[in-house]
Amino acid sequence: MNVDPACDILGLVDIQPTFMPGGELAVADGDAVVPVVNRLLPRFSHAVATQDWHPPGHTSFASAHPGRKPYDTLEMPYGAQVLWPDHALQGSANAALHPALNLSPVRVIIRKGYDPAIDSYSAFFENDHRTPTGLDGWLRQRGFRRIFFAGIATDFCVAWSAEDAVRLGYDVVVIEDACRGIGIPTKAGRTTLDDARDRLTTLGARFITSAEL
Repeated sequence: MNVDPACDILGLVDIQPTFMPGGELAVADGDAVVPVVNRLLPRFSHAVATQDWHPPGHTSFASAHPGRKPYDTLEMPYGAQVLWPDHALQGSANAALHPALNLSPVRVIIRKGYDPAIDSYSAFFENDHRTPTGLDGWLRQRGFRRIFFAGIATDFCVAWSAEDAVRLGYDVVVIEDACRGIGIPTKAGRTTLDDARDRLTTLGARFITSAEL
């Protein structure tokens, strides 16, 4: 697959130590995305990155809800919310973008999840699906039309970003070996990874490997 520097951009989603082995919300093999992404970056003239950036006591933390435990689901004013371990705390070393990540092509960093009353998975909207981050306007003004996504977690922040990108009219490609997912069981024989892939495929997003670039 050819990359057009005029209209293609690489979207790096939450590549932070907090989501890697040893982090507060560790995703299995999460650190393996860093070398893959660093190999991909020279293929792109432009990249954007997101950074989870939570204040203490964020409403998405299980610790903010007495009697609840991580991975419970709770109804919030903006919809169903998975409750997470405390993670990506503002100013902490684990909330920084991974120190080995090549940030030279990254033109914009979108911080999300900083509002204590609402979680934020997508690079484009808070979880109310209405409050924008401003990324869409920046991409349109710069003329980007296709977004290649990499990062963590495939079934949450990557998937929600990709879904919103499709609905906003972008061509979307998910680079599977440059992503890692959580895979929470949903029903017999299925996980949040399966559900996210089905949703994205139905919307028209493509899945490739880095070797195809």
